[in-house]
Amino acid sequence: TSYPGFQTAMGMIEAHPERAQTLSSLAREARLSRFHFLRLFQHLTGLTPHQYVRRARLRWAATRVMLDPSRVIDIALDSGFGDISNFNHAFRAEFNMNPMAHRRLTSR
Repeated sequence: TSYPGFQTAMGMIEAHPERAQTLSSLAREARLSRFHFLRLFQHLTGLTPHQYVRRARLRWAATRVMLDPSRVIDIALDSGFGDISNFNHAFRAEFNMNPMAHRRLTSR
């Protein structure tokens, strides 16, 4: 896109999906109003910033589940999820399997 501030905000999400990313902080980084940032974000990605951050966290967590022998609960908490049940539900919705099944499938 031709919105450098928007690219910076997207880079923040991708570089640190586990961090708390609010609409206000992302809009401030993009140098846009919250309303304009939200509209632009949805137009360019097809997702709300919240949905995008959640998916980025899940991708990051899925990679860790695959490569890191840490407990799934530790990965969930490190990924920015507040509790394991929310993480498991989101993981299953995104990847159509629970984290442990993902770990077993990818460790072959």
